[in-house]
Amino acid sequence: MDKRSKIIIGLFLTVLLGIIFTEIVRPRPINWKPSYTAGDKIPFGCYVLYEELPQIFPAQNIVKVEQSLYNPLSKHQSDKRSNYLLINNYLELDKQEVNQLLNYVDAGNDAFLAATSFGNFLMDTLNLSIASLPTLKEDSVQIKLTHPTFPNRNYAMTRGLYNTHFTSVDTVKTTVLGHITFPERVGSLPMDSLKNTKRPNYIRVSFGQGNFYLNTTPQAFTNYYMLGGNQEYVGNALSYLNQAPVYWDNYKKAGRVIIDSPMRFVLNQPALKWAYYLGVTGILIFVLFKGKREQRIIPVIPPLENSSIDFAKTVGGIYHDHRDYSDLISKKINYFLEFLRSSYYINTHTINDKTVSELSSRSGKSFEETKAMIDLLILLKTNKQHNEQDLINLNKKIEQFKK
Repeated sequence: MDKRSKIIIGLFLTVLLGIIFTEIVRPRPINWKPSYTAGDKIPFGCYVLYEELPQIFPAQNIVKVEQSLYNPLSKHQSDKRSNYLLINNYLELDKQEVNQLLNYVDAGNDAFLAATSFGNFLMDTLNLSIASLPTLKEDSVQIKLTHPTFPNRNYAMTRGLYNTHFTSVDTVKTTVLGHITFPERVGSLPMDSLKNTKRPNYIRVSFGQGNFYLNTTPQAFTNYYMLGGNQEYVGNALSYLNQAPVYWDNYKKAGRVIIDSPMRFVLNQPALKWAYYLGVTGILIFVLFKGKREQRIIPVIPPLENSSIDFAKTVGGIYHDHRDYSDLISKKINYFLEFLRSSYYINTHTINDKTVSELSSRSGKSFEETKAMIDLLILLKTNKQHNEQDLINLNKKIEQFKK
């Protein structure tokens, strides 16, 4: 490798390493997408809340649910009370899941659901309705708990808020535990004339021997607000629940990682997953060492040269040295007649005026030019002696006729 190639490769590697280093050290953009999973540390994840659950529910078992709530709740022992926590930007439970959740609460357990929508099945059963209204500024929205033992404090919502609240509830079974306050345009007043409106956003609905705790502001339970000074609101909101074991639903989440690969079943089973990884690793190691031990230099085979021109020159030189013009003229005439047969389908066995007429009409040449060409062929075939000029004239006539 010459010096110039080494310099180019060195510059390329330097630039590549510079790009890699820049990508490593540059600050990552903040991910504002809603997640609500226990492991996400992004602003709208629930890592902080999940880690604080042992403080909120001391000496209680915290169970992370990574599957549909139907499975763990169907196996729950009815004589043991517990809490089920489900927080997401919206919830859409199917009929079986809703029925299982209703049976769970009816048996004396509590379910805490925080979302901007709870699904039609559950809302119809609890006789609830929800609405969302636009606000001019996110930081103009505040939430508050109503119990007199809690601090008389409004918690500002500064980012990522859906202004969602309850519009109707079953007043016999429902207790309002918190409100959301937001500016709302009244009637036909101008946009700068807004009135603060207070609506319930946190309620308790009695069902059987247990309770549903429903909150329409799930953002308040995320990392962003837990670390932003609203942790007191979260602790007080969850203090209504039983001091009992807690199920944390980590399945119905916007940020849940879903494997769409056809290998989904294999990758979801620990034993099959590790067997798959070990198999792939073993194959790669085998290919690496097998190729290194047996690979040898592939010889360079030059492509075959086109010797047609050299052959033509050699044959032409032989005829030129022998001065055998008659033989050359005979071959030229035979090749030309073959050309007429294959190109214009002319019968050259007998050449007469009919042959001239057919050739003229099919080739597009004039009758006189065609006849002159045919007469020359007949003349040269008839003569016994030929010279170099005869060969040159025949070649020019043939080339001109083929144009």
